[in-house]
Amino acid sequence: MFTGLVEEVGKVVAVAARPEGRRMTIRAPNIAPDLTDGASVAVDGACLTVAALEAASFAVDVVPATLARTIAGDYQAGTRVNLEQALRLGDRLGGHLVQGHVDGVGSLVSRTDPAPRDGARLLTFRVPPEVARATILHGSITLNGVSLTISELPGPDLVRIAIVPFTWKHTNLAALAPGAPVNVEADLIGKYVGKLLSVHTPDSSQG
Repeated sequence: MFTGLVEEVGKVVAVAARPEGRRMTIRAPNIAPDLTDGASVAVDGACLTVAALEAASFAVDVVPATLARTIAGDYQAGTRVNLEQALRLGDRLGGHLVQGHVDGVGSLVSRTDPAPRDGARLLTFRVPPEVARATILHGSITLNGVSLTISELPGPDLVRIAIVPFTWKHTNLAALAPGAPVNVEADLIGKYVGKLLSVHTPDSSQG
């Protein structure tokens, strides 16, 4: 479990093909010393397992299903990735409950220049239908592992987010250009409520 608060923006330094997927080595001098073999790390919001460790970097093995369902298939040497270690019991929940289970890939539609008053930028994303169904105005969403609050819902599959200067500086969202893909995880509570309602709602077609 994670919170969506990015601890470090790491850099992919190597990608090696393997029969069972790919091994990716990520330079992360801030969090690598705290990791252990087998630890869980959210990489752009996808929960991955540490397979090897060095002093300032770690490696993860990414299976074909994850490569197909997330943006990890596009990673190459030099790609900057948002990183967060797993939540410890008793830690503050500064963002929201994030599983690290990516629901699908969205894309950036547009972004604005910083607002004169507070420096915030408005970013509009297109999200998968299953995420849109679990999304509400002023609710939470995870984009590339970042816990964000939805400012507007300008369309049935669109969400608009206000990115404050701190988040802009300390995540990889600033590197996104229109059309860029992002990992998307819907709000955990919204997904469970939606599932329960779909199971318990009578089928009106049956009279």
